[in-house]
Amino acid sequence: MEMEGVTTKPLLHTTTFSRRTAANRLFAAIYACALFALLYRHAFTILHPASLSSFSISLSLLISDALLGFFWFASQTFRLRPVYRQVFPENLEKVVKEKDFPAIDIFICTADPYKEPPVKVVNTALSVMAYDYPAEKLSVYVSDDGGSALTLFAFMEAAKFGRHWLPFCRKKKMVERSPDAYFRSNHPRCSETDQIKMMYENMKVRVKNVVERGKVDDDYLTSEQERQAFNRWTDKFSRHDHPSVIQVLLDVSKDKDTTEQLMPNLIYVSRQKSRFSPHHFKAGALNVLLRISAVMTNAPIILTLDCDMYSNDPQTPRAALCYFSDPNIISELGYVQFPQRFYGINKDDIYGCEFKRIAQINPTGMYGLAGPTYVGTGCFFSRRVFFGGPSSFVTPEILELRPDHVVDKLIQVQSQSTLALAYHVADCEYEKNHSNWGSKLGFKYGSVVEDFYTGYRLQCEGWKSVFCHPDRPTFLGDIPITLHDVLNQTQRWSVGLLEVGFSKYSPITFGVWSMGPIMGLCYSYYAFWPLSAIPITVYAFLPQLTLLNGVSIFPKALDTWFFLYIFLFIGAYGHDCLDIMLAQGTIRRWWSDQRMWMIRGITCNLFGSIKFLSKHLGIAESRFNVTNKVVDDEQDKRYDQGIFEFGVESPLFVSLGMAAIINLAAFLSGLIRVARGQNLVGRFFVQIFIAGFVVLNCLPIYEAMVWRTDKGRLSTKTTIVSIFLAGILCTIAFLTQNI
Repeated sequence: MEMEGVTTKPLLHTTTFSRRTAANRLFAAIYACALFALLYRHAFTILHPASLSSFSISLSLLISDALLGFFWFASQTFRLRPVYRQVFPENLEKVVKEKDFPAIDIFICTADPYKEPPVKVVNTALSVMAYDYPAEKLSVYVSDDGGSALTLFAFMEAAKFGRHWLPFCRKKKMVERSPDAYFRSNHPRCSETDQIKMMYENMKVRVKNVVERGKVDDDYLTSEQERQAFNRWTDKFSRHDHPSVIQVLLDVSKDKDTTEQLMPNLIYVSRQKSRFSPHHFKAGALNVLLRISAVMTNAPIILTLDCDMYSNDPQTPRAALCYFSDPNIISELGYVQFPQRFYGINKDDIYGCEFKRIAQINPTGMYGLAGPTYVGTGCFFSRRVFFGGPSSFVTPEILELRPDHVVDKLIQVQSQSTLALAYHVADCEYEKNHSNWGSKLGFKYGSVVEDFYTGYRLQCEGWKSVFCHPDRPTFLGDIPITLHDVLNQTQRWSVGLLEVGFSKYSPITFGVWSMGPIMGLCYSYYAFWPLSAIPITVYAFLPQLTLLNGVSIFPKALDTWFFLYIFLFIGAYGHDCLDIMLAQGTIRRWWSDQRMWMIRGITCNLFGSIKFLSKHLGIAESRFNVTNKVVDDEQDKRYDQGIFEFGVESPLFVSLGMAAIINLAAFLSGLIRVARGQNLVGRFFVQIFIAGFVVLNCLPIYEAMVWRTDKGRLSTKTTIVSIFLAGILCTIAFLTQNI
């Protein structure tokens, strides 16, 4: 546009700073003074103990409050400079012509057809293949780390269905381009839609039948080429030991849809596995895709997606290009991260799976600094970031892997020379001979949370990132609907985060030195987050056990120090609730979120920390457990009703049951003493309040222990073990109170 003779380019994105920054900083200063006062009180009590037990109690409270203080202090870095940005993809073609759009390689990872149903993975792939983007510039790579013929068959079926689905999406100008999401919505009905839906249902039935049988029978294959593809699955083929399988299902140079339009590349990859070679979990799979895609297409932009995270907006690549097309930031821009959003969350989000703070609030705060961390999905990378820092290029071992290498368009992706090189770089021995992969090149090794670790290391190298948060969710994914799956998933994260926190690249040391203290603290907040298990566990048991034994450990009601505790509690919870509400949350979802914070603290974070310690003592090894994404109808019904799903027996539920029982006993004991007129309410008010607050949060647990009769209740064995161990803990507390 022109203004007074000056020509300016159309806006691609704008920046707005949060108006709450000054208020946040003022509150942080006041709260910090209160925290230091509390720690001073604990230190003074430790220096003047009445007995060994009082010393131990004071020391436990000091350590707990010091850790809580550290997490609070680190969390303030997210509030120092929050930034909101808006993108204008409608202006993109005014700046960059469509023919000049960069190519995009899309990586989708799956690992187990029984925990990650192939139909869901197929929906994710079809949703991105149908982007409003030139088809000849899109390539979809599916990494099957389980090496399953069932997954390959599903994508063969997807390639056939895609020939009808992609032109249907273009014709109808649909926004929801995942078939499952579209047919689940209130879509317009017509004969063409009904026909496409029937084709989709037929595809689903064929895939589900194959998965149920556990093998691909010959009568499901329609050509000799398909039969040859499945000949690789011999008797010696297993998920942990097998050769590489690379199958080009769609070739953009020749495959067309029903309207004679070219279709994107669709390539199935199962890297070679050997029991004698490390495979580095998901990071290893992504690095294999990085090398294979470099050989085949070498697009300058890479999108990584979880297998269940389908695209919910066909304009998403254009939104990302609004940043990659900005010459002012492109030299240091490493990646554009979109928020994780989920569908199917029940009204109150009982398991706190929306992750408002991690997925939306904290990234907004980091965006005002060096940018958000990588969350493993919904992220557009510049391929260049995987080859050293902005000013320190690390040269790969062969020319074809360089990010600036231009792939000859005349050579098809399934040509003999291309496939030979692809198989070479997918070999499990390849990285043994080229040790820079996972350290200086590609996605980083060293933690089972490869996403967090990779994003952190990239920012340590000097790369910046962008948080792109449009009003419409760009990607939508599944959530676990059982408590056991939620806690198992978080336990894996806990182990991985501690692997980063206590590594030589620890954010508290290396991160502060590389990125500065503020960004270092941002990453420290995440890396040491599992250690919140210590203060949560202490506050879940210590005040209650002392209350049962008539020992006061907090100031009396209306005492000067009592008001300090009141301020710290209301300040922390009130500020947290305000953040959630301003991020379009609800009071009930906030309540669920804070309840799950406590539940995670005494279960998965506690067990994850123990598992991490065991690993470093050589007692256990790291394992990557795939989160179950199969939905049981009865479980789904209970979840929709807001009922907690326990069902299975697990040690995680024992610690939870113990906390529920001890808190209930302590709360009732305190009320009985008050009712008897012992004039102890002032002396024990804080302990009674803490026990009562925990009891209120544990109502779903009591219901699962006593009243429920469905399959999702807490097992009788778990309840009995919890009562027995709670009794032992109370006995130990009673015997040691006078020491």
